[in-house]
Amino acid sequence: MKGATGSADPRHRAARPSPDLMAALLERAGEGVVLCDADGLVTMANPAAVRLVPQIEVGLPAPAPLCSVPSAAPGSASTAEGRSVTHDGRVIRIRVEEMGEGRAAWYLSEETPRRTQKTQRTETQRTETQRIETLRTKKTQRTEFLLEAAHRLSASLNPHRCARAATELGVAFLSDAAMVLLPPASRRRMEWVRAVSGRGGPDEGVLPVAAAAEVPGLTDALTGLHNGAGGRQDPGGTPDWLVPEGFGPVGHLVVLPLPGNGVPAGAIVLARRAGRPPFDDDDQVIARDLATRAGAAISAASLFREQSTINAILIGDLLPPELPEIEGMRLAGRLRASQQAGAIGGDFYDVYLPEAAPETGIVERPPLIILGDVCGKGARAAVLAGQVRHSLRTLLLLESRPDRLLELLNRSLLASPSPNSYVTLVLAALRTAPGGHVLLDLAVAGHPPPLVLRRDGTVEEVDVRGSILGALKRISLWPATLDLAPGEVCLLYSDGITEAFGGPRGREMFGEERLKEALASCAGMPADALVERLEQLSSEWLCGGLGDGLGGGLGGGQRDDRALLAVRAGTGRMETGPTQTGRTETSP
Repeated sequence: MKGATGSADPRHRAARPSPDLMAALLERAGEGVVLCDADGLVTMANPAAVRLVPQIEVGLPAPAPLCSVPSAAPGSASTAEGRSVTHDGRVIRIRVEEMGEGRAAWYLSEETPRRTQKTQRTETQRTETQRIETLRTKKTQRTEFLLEAAHRLSASLNPHRCARAATELGVAFLSDAAMVLLPPASRRRMEWVRAVSGRGGPDEGVLPVAAAAEVPGLTDALTGLHNGAGGRQDPGGTPDWLVPEGFGPVGHLVVLPLPGNGVPAGAIVLARRAGRPPFDDDDQVIARDLATRAGAAISAASLFREQSTINAILIGDLLPPELPEIEGMRLAGRLRASQQAGAIGGDFYDVYLPEAAPETGIVERPPLIILGDVCGKGARAAVLAGQVRHSLRTLLLLESRPDRLLELLNRSLLASPSPNSYVTLVLAALRTAPGGHVLLDLAVAGHPPPLVLRRDGTVEEVDVRGSILGALKRISLWPATLDLAPGEVCLLYSDGITEAFGGPRGREMFGEERLKEALASCAGMPADALVERLEQLSSEWLCGGLGDGLGGGLGGGQRDDRALLAVRAGTGRMETGPTQTGRTETSP
């Protein structure tokens, strides 16, 4: 049962908010609220309203923006919709509501004009477009750098050319000046290469090693250490030698090591003029990439140069000698290696001139020529061939007879630790005889017997033979002495000549008979012309008859090392010029 003053509706029992709470709510409201009395004086205004219309003051009449909006009866459409007015560059939407007894309340909210919204969207789109374009530009720049760096730094196996390419790439993509300093070749001096934008090609020079201490971080970089944030260094006090005259003050500096193959390949210095933007993160990424690629290229080129120097020294000792002048005869030779990669192989020839005994001054032996073929091809075979040549030179200090030399050489090969040390060889001791004749004391070990071209054009095979060297403890030899009349030729050759497969079908062996026919056609030729003609015919046979004598034909016959050595008795009217030297070439 309800009391006389009670109410069934719980809303009637709820306590009304206190005035202080209402004031706090208005203070924190995001919408501006202004109350005016019946005389139009402002009795209350919250901070949001004052922020939108700073002219509002309590106790003063409502300012113009508020008065421009007519009041309406409570609940009318115009009151609900309000009106938008512009005040001090702002678009403000104002709603007015009658509060009774002539009082009114204004509700204010800032409105963003459509054009402003459109402008903001446009600016946002423009900013995003610029950002995407910047990213695209940087990506394109990096792609161009990577392509150019890959092309330029791999185009040479010369360390200085790689350094020049690195400086040009630095100037093209990163800096106003770029310098590469190569590792010191000595304790005193180091080489440098520098490129500058807007100038000609890179210039080069030499600096004292101590000068590196004048550039911050350079000494560490030359030892492979990084110094500074991303290699950035203080450009203050940059030495005069770092940039050319007229470059201007340096504003930004990056110094990075060039990593090599286990050891530093040098350092690179990138400089920008004062007034230009500093190296940002993207620039440093490209700079590090440039340093890494340049270091690898310079290191590889230095290693290649070192190996090439060593190879040149070794190969120079393995190549056939220049054929000397020997009184009463002419020598000519040709040597072709089967492999395109080098001019050495398993075929070889050599000439050992006599030396006078130091005690008596008397020459104790005649000149000796050799032509041989070792087992295998390429560098390994060339090393064995070189060992055979040097072994014979040593054995000649003890023995001069060709047959005895072969026996001693066979014992040496059997004791060699190298596997398959098999050698075929022909030796000829050269002696002059009355009437311009030349005598050849021949010994053959498993090698094709020499051929003789007589003055009448007939070709004979010398009856001399023997066992291969390096296979048997005891070898059998059947030496012989050959008499050459003036103008006659003895030809020593390797089986690479007769066993060359080619011809029109590319499957036929050249053979001894074709060699004899070719030799017969050379009657009357000088020795050098004779071996050149035979070598040319052999090359053409390998190329299927389509060769040019230099191995450039279209055929594809089976290739082997080929050697020719000719001895012609007498000089004759056609051989009054200088003696031809031996020549080494690469097989087609």
